Amino acid sequence: MEHLYAPWRNAYVQEQVHGKQETTTAQECIFCECAKQSDDDCYILYRAKAWFVILNRFPYNAGHLLIVSYNHTSTLTSMSKEDRYELSDLVQMCTEVLHKELAPQGINIGMNIGRASGAGIPSHIHQHVLPRWLGDTNFLPVLAETKHISCDLNGMYKKLKESFSRL
Repeated sequence: MEHLYAPWRNAYVQEQVHGKQETTTAQECIFCECAKQSDDDCYILYRAKAWFVILNRFPYNAGHLLIVSYNHTSTLTSMSKEDRYELSDLVQMCTEVLHKELAPQGINIGMNIGRASGAGIPSHIHQHVLPRWLGDTNFLPVLAETKHISCDLNGMYKKLKESFSRL
């Protein structure tokens, strides 16, 4: 891989960092609104003290879960130690449910903090728990800008909600 030393780009990067931050308020936030609604209306699978688990409406794969903070914050550092521990427990719980119900061959777990990292909703922190199978990606996203999802969202919600309710 070749590298190009381009210090003049720093002015552009700094403008993006300091000049155009994400400013979605709690009143405008889809996650904050969802937390106030019924579980069935927003595909909420589980409610804990500081977080709730939701089925992603726009999944990368069948069973794509989000663990969302009730607090409208964009950083982990603004959260209490107890809330961060609860997040860890919920990640474990989600992986157990996914393994039991969907038998994935792998699971991706991650957070995109900030727009530059790929966060679609950078003002409200959330954890992705994404089941994976060998061969679950193909040529469609590259050639046709289309992602194949092999499940019905309502059916997936019912299946996973039942499993979470037994915990």
